[in-house]
Amino acid sequence: MGTQAPENHSPVKDERSAREKAIDDWLPITSSRNAKWWYSAFHNVTAMVGAGVLSLPYAMSELGWGPGIAVLIISWIITLYTLWQMVEMHEMVPGKRFDRYHELGQHAFGEKLGLWIVVPQQLIVEVGVNIVYMVTGGKSLKKFHDVICDGKCKDIKTTYFIMIFASVHFVLSQLPNFNSISGVSLAAAVMSLSYSTIAWGASVDKGKLQDVDYHLRATTTPGKVFGFFGALGDVAFAYAGHNVVLEIQATIPSTPEMPSKKPMWKGVIVAYIVVALCYFPVALIGYWAFGNKVDDNILITLNNPKWLIALANMMVVIHVIGSYQIYAMPVFDMIETVLVKKLHFPPGLTLRLIARTVYVALTMFIAITFPFFGGLLGFFGGFAFAPTTYFLPCIMWLAIYKPKRFSLSWFTNWICIILGVLLMVLSPIGGLRQIIIDAKTYKFYS
Repeated sequence: MGTQAPENHSPVKDERSAREKAIDDWLPITSSRNAKWWYSAFHNVTAMVGAGVLSLPYAMSELGWGPGIAVLIISWIITLYTLWQMVEMHEMVPGKRFDRYHELGQHAFGEKLGLWIVVPQQLIVEVGVNIVYMVTGGKSLKKFHDVICDGKCKDIKTTYFIMIFASVHFVLSQLPNFNSISGVSLAAAVMSLSYSTIAWGASVDKGKLQDVDYHLRATTTPGKVFGFFGALGDVAFAYAGHNVVLEIQATIPSTPEMPSKKPMWKGVIVAYIVVALCYFPVALIGYWAFGNKVDDNILITLNNPKWLIALANMMVVIHVIGSYQIYAMPVFDMIETVLVKKLHFPPGLTLRLIARTVYVALTMFIAITFPFFGGLLGFFGGFAFAPTTYFLPCIMWLAIYKPKRFSLSWFTNWICIILGVLLMVLSPIGGLRQIIIDAKTYKFYS
C-alpha cells in the first residue's frame, strides 16, 4: 500500500510534504542542522553537570564512603553506556533520523505505545528539571545577595529571587533552536566546571572539620533507609543528559560517509571527561571535609572566602540559565508540534511568544510554591530520570537489535535494566519523605 500512495495522490502528497517541510524548518529541533562536534560537547556538559553536582556530597553523607563511591562509579559507567546506545540508534534506519526521544520509542515499541511510554517520562524529566532549576537559580541569587550584603541589606524573600531568575527566561526562551542558544550553553558549560572546581577547591582550603563525622546522616534505622533511597535519586538526577541527547544530535549534519554519530560521540566523550572532573572531586572532597554536616547544596555549607562563594553562586546562576534552556527546548518543540500539526495554528512569532511565555510562567509558579531543593532532586531523580537514563535505552536496544540470549550485550542490558528499575522504585520513596519533612516547617510564599 505504501508504494501505491505516491502514484494515486501525487499532488496532495507533494503539497503535504511541502507544508511539513516548512513546519520542520520552523520547529526548534529540526530547524538547524549545522552544529559542530564541540556543540554536542558543551550542550551535553550543560545538560549533565547541573545543580545536581552540588548535592553529591550530601548524597555521600546518606550513603557512606563505600556505597557512595560505588554508586557514583557504577552510575558513570552505566549512563555512558546507555548514552552510547542512544547515539548509535539515532540513525539505525538508513536515510532516517530519530530526532526526538519519542520517535525512537515509537520505532522500538510501536506508534502509539512508544508515545505513551516515552513522552510522559521525558516531560516529567524536562519540566521537573526546569522547576528545580528555577528553585536553584533563585536560591543561588539569594545566597549571592546575602553573602555580598553581609547582613547590611534588607532581607528579600526567595520568591522574589525566583521571579528575577525567571525574568531572564522570558527573554531567552524566544531564541528559536538549539544552535541559537549555543553561546548561552557554552557559557553555562564553562561555569559548571568553574563552580565545581570552586566547590572542591574551597573544601580543600577549609580542610577537615575538627569533629568531622562520617557516620550516616540519619540516626534511626528508617531514617538511614529512606536517606539511602533519596541519595540514589540525587545521583540519578546528576546524570540526566539522556533526555535531550537525540535532540542535540539532530542539530549535527549527517551524510552516509560521515554519519552524525561520529562527531556526536566525540562530543559525548569530552562531556563525560568533564563530568568526571566535576562530580568525583566535588562528591568525595566535599564529604571528606564536612562529613555528615554538609548541606544539600555544598555552596551553602561553604561561607568563606566570601568573594569566592559569592562568585561561585553567580556561576551557578549563569549555568542553570543555560541548563534551563537546554531542557526547555525539547518541551518547546513538543508544545509547538502539537499546536501547529494537531491544532493547525499557523507557525510564527506570535505562537512562539505566547506558548513559551506561558511555559516559563508555569515553571516559575510551581518553583515558588514548592522550593524543596533536596527532596525535589531525590523525587524527580528516581521517578523519571532512572527510566529515561538507566534502562529505557537498554529496553529499546533489546527490542530493536534483539541480541542473542545470554550474549554479552544481552547480559549487559539486563543488568542495567534491573539496576535501573530498582533505582526507579526505591529513590522516589526517600525523596517524597524528605519533601514531607520539609513541608512540615515550610510557610507558603515565604
